[in-house]
Amino acid sequence: MKGSRPIFTQSRIERFTEGDTEERQIALEYLAEAWNTAEEDGVETQALAHASLFAALATLVRAHGDEATAAMIAALPDRIRAGEYNLERSLQ
Repeated sequence: MKGSRPIFTQSRIERFTEGDTEERQIALEYLAEAWNTAEEDGVETQALAHASLFAALATLVRAHGDEATAAMIAALPDRIRAGEYNLERSLQ
């Protein structure tokens, strides 16, 4: 969506990767750059989100198998409800 504010800003990346490994921080920076570029090119945010989820899940299934991935995903609703993925929440 051209003209919209990027979802992944550097300050948000730093805030949400605090305590993560350096490799995960770098990975998120790469993904954020690709995401922001795609948005600038007019790719819809929802399309990016769906493609990202598919790529992530397919990678996890390949690495860990169906059952392990399903078990990990089963924990997501509680984490989502707790605000862990809310980019607008304020960390205390």
